[in-house]
Amino acid sequence: MYFPCWQAINKAFCLQHTLQLYNGALQLLDNYQQSLYNNHMNIRELIIKLAKQQGRIKTSAVVTALGNTKSRQHVNSIIRDMVNKKLLLKGGTTAGSFYVLPENSHLIGNEVKVKLKREDLEEHKVFNELKEKAPFINDLKENIASILFYAFTEMLNNAIEHSGSKYVEICVRKDKTHIKFIVNDFGIGVFRNIMGKRNLTSEIEAIQDLLKGKTTTQPHSHTGEGIFFTSKGADTFVLESFGYRLRIDNTIKDFFIEEVRPLKKGTKVTFVLDASSKKHLNDVFSDYVTEPGEVGFDKTEIKVRLYASGTVYISRSQARRILSGLEKFKTVTLDFEKVTTVGQAFADEIFRVFQQKHPEINILPINMAIPVKFMVDRVDKPF
Repeated sequence: MYFPCWQAINKAFCLQHTLQLYNGALQLLDNYQQSLYNNHMNIRELIIKLAKQQGRIKTSAVVTALGNTKSRQHVNSIIRDMVNKKLLLKGGTTAGSFYVLPENSHLIGNEVKVKLKREDLEEHKVFNELKEKAPFINDLKENIASILFYAFTEMLNNAIEHSGSKYVEICVRKDKTHIKFIVNDFGIGVFRNIMGKRNLTSEIEAIQDLLKGKTTTQPHSHTGEGIFFTSKGADTFVLESFGYRLRIDNTIKDFFIEEVRPLKKGTKVTFVLDASSKKHLNDVFSDYVTEPGEVGFDKTEIKVRLYASGTVYISRSQARRILSGLEKFKTVTLDFEKVTTVGQAFADEIFRVFQQKHPEINILPINMAIPVKFMVDRVDKPF
């Protein structure tokens, strides 16, 4: 005989039993999660205690303090979480990594070094990560911090966009008086890259173009201002690549070009700035704008002696090298410091031929020796 009521009772009993099993499983899971949480909290408390006692701690010290009852990987995961939550600060790299409490950030030291894969890097993200690893960056004066951010991101962007290097090495350092960074790649090289893209014949010609500003190997995506303005924002700025070194020393308002050995593959950029400098980024930009309040970079200064190439008289062809690309500017200052004399053809090419073609450009010669001024004054100027 069939009793439907017994079937219903059986189903209800089975459902109740299933619910009991489900609730029991939830309770077990909750207990397990609570146990994990308590375990993590206990380990976190131990880590904080060790950091207070020792100042700088390493993962191995925490594992030892736990009596080797927890794996290094487990402890590392907790430490990473604490770093992400700003409960700890990380210093060093790879095997040399160590951790300190935020209030002991000075124990990290005043230098941070990293080696990164160039592909897919974003310069502003790298800078923000460096700030976490190098808290001394956050202690810089506002004007210095803004110059550092601009210069660092511009130079790292150059390495990302132009070098073709697999890796980029970065170092940021602060001593008692100066802030310094180095961006080092192993790619095509800044001078050789410009030579190839602009059909130049030597690294010296590439350096000449760089010093004018508005030089880029990707004109559709770059204005060529990065290296120029970075060099002006520094106290000392150095570019080294494949046997050539350009050093710009703004403290004495001079520059130096050297052939160096051994050859440096790729490009090494070194930027140094006095941490107490009164210099502001806006002032660096405004020095190269003709009209106050205008937007854009339309003013440049050329060191004529760079084009002498060891000769006494500077020729028409050398004048044309100086003038190459200057049609982009409204004001061009020609600095004749340390130039003892020039050829008549040189003066004619600049102050008559070029000025006839570009009457809208204001050419300002400065620091002329008497023989140079004599040649410039003799030119039959168009206006």
